[in-house]
Amino acid sequence: MRAILRFATVALLALAAVFAGTAVFLGGNPPMSAEDGAVAEPAVGAVPRRELAEPPSRLVGEAGVVVPEELPESLVGTSLPGGWTITDSNGALVPTPQLRQLFEYYLAALGEETLPQLIARIEKALGRLEEPARSQALATLGNYLDYKLALGDLEASYGESTALDADRLQRQMAEIRALRRTWMDARTADAFFATDEALDRFQIEQLRVSTDPSLSDEERRQAVSRAEQALPEPVRQARRETRKFTEYQQARAEFAEDPEALQAWRQDRFGEKAARQLEQVEADQRAWDNRWQAYSKELAELEDLGLAGPEHEAAIDSLRDDYFKGAEKLRAEALDSIR
Repeated sequence: MRAILRFATVALLALAAVFAGTAVFLGGNPPMSAEDGAVAEPAVGAVPRRELAEPPSRLVGEAGVVVPEELPESLVGTSLPGGWTITDSNGALVPTPQLRQLFEYYLAALGEETLPQLIARIEKALGRLEEPARSQALATLGNYLDYKLALGDLEASYGESTALDADRLQRQMAEIRALRRTWMDARTADAFFATDEALDRFQIEQLRVSTDPSLSDEERRQAVSRAEQALPEPVRQARRETRKFTEYQQARAEFAEDPEALQAWRQDRFGEKAARQLEQVEADQRAWDNRWQAYSKELAELEDLGLAGPEHEAAIDSLRDDYFKGAEKLRAEALDSIR
């Protein structure tokens, strides 16, 4: 259940290390008014907002940061999150979960590049926004970075206990929720963390139910079902799809020797159209598996020939052509690269 406190990552510790090794930061972002989307008064029950020795928000707007032309290796071939440029009729920023995804997209590469470089990349992306939304997004970025560092301190205070105690986890979750609304206004915190917090509440309730000796199996099932109803609809839908997949895997094992029974189960569970699609997907996968096994056998024989250099590469490429076409060839090439 430590996953509930999901933001205590290696990146948080790395943040602190980067701050400790960073030179003097001059200035900082002046707090915006609540009307401009900046931090409002702390919510009721919020934890005190402690001054940070080296707040990373000071890095926002820092001049002279040299950013490599190439993306960090872990981001090469990935797509920048979208959906974060929403503004209202006055041009003010509308906080969204996608804005936080943008921040985390770059911050995930901490260690490959320095924090100032990654912040500069985020600032460049935010340059797509017009004022006042751009300044509001930069202020939100600074607040989010300071929150991340403060969160690392808070979670470090919890120690390394692995005991599954629903009450303790609920108290910690409440403290983290309050911390978010100390460093960010409630509207931004809700946009950034509403789904995470709903999942945390559900997981804690699941733990509470599973460890309650007074409940029967049926009562546990009903209690979890009730708790699930509080989850956002996209999360409930994802859980339903996961259950379908689990049930399907069980059916495949049960009817492994009876294809007709498995097809009847598919039709009953998913409908005739989806059942046909599943059957085709499995047939395609079996055909792929057979070709891959035959290709791998010939590849091993080719390697034994002792070819080298361009001749070796040309022979492998020709062998792939014999077994795979189009996207399948790219897939085979990728799998070969991690053998």
